[in-house]
This record gives sequence, structure tokens and C-alpha cells, in this order.
Amino acid sequence: MEFLNTIGGYALGLLGAGLAALLAGIGSAKGTGIAGEAGAGLVSEDPSKFGKAMILQVIPGTQGLYGFVIWFIAFNKLVPGMSVTEGLQILSACLPIALGGLLSGIAQGKVAAASVNILAKKPDDWSKGMILCITVEFYAILALLASFMMLGRITIGA
Repeated sequence: MEFLNTIGGYALGLLGAGLAALLAGIGSAKGTGIAGEAGAGLVSEDPSKFGKAMILQVIPGTQGLYGFVIWFIAFNKLVPGMSVTEGLQILSACLPIALGGLLSGIAQGKVAAASVNILAKKPDDWSKGMILCITVEFYAILALLASFMMLGRITIGA
């Protein structure tokens, strides 16, 4: 039990930070992949739409950035020998962006892929697809803010 008290808090905090970066990154990778597949199909038919298709593909990548920001903040709070309670606080604070980034990145990729269809059929209306993507982005931003605010309330060694 002493080992858990010695290394457990640090390990739990490191796990939380890692999950924030990993899961949000997976969501972004999957989302940009989904949108990229749709964009590649469109660009093969009409190369002049590459710029707009690329913008739609990049949008689901923000979740990975949000996860990395939270990883950075959480990692900088880690102190060897921190308590299990402190480690659990960091782990818990990282979960909103870890799970929110994973799920919203994938969902946003699907919306971006559908928005590529708007670009293909009605190029003048492609900004409507952007608005649909931004609606999903809102929830990623909420997850980022939740993790950010939770981490801000944690004091280590107090």
C-alpha cells in the first residue's frame, strides 16, 4: 500500500494527462481521416475545390490540439510523491477533454465529410457546412473549458 501512496498519485496524474492527449488526438485523427476521404474524392473530380475541402478536413483536428493543451497544463502540475487524491483530481480533470475530444472529433469528421458533399453540389453554400461543423466544435470547446477550469482549481501539496 505504501508503494501506491508513493508513486500512485503521480501515475494517476500522468495517466490523466496522457489520456487527454491520446483520446483527443485519436478523435482528431479519425475525424480528419473521415473528412479527408470525402475531400480526396471531391478533389479528384474538381481540383479547384482543394482549398475549401482542406479547410473542412482540418476542422476536426482542433480536438487534438485541445487535448495537447490540457496535457501540457496537467503535466506541469505533476510532482513526484503527490498523493493519490491529487493524482485522482488531475485524472478527473483531464477526462472531459479526453472523452469530449474523442467523441466530438469523430462526430465533427462525419459532419465535415457531409459538408464536402455540400461543396461538391452547391459550392456557393459551402459555408453552411462550416456552420454545421462549428456546432460540433462548440462541444469540444466546452470540454476544453471544463478540463481547464478543473485543473485550475487543483493545488498540489496544499
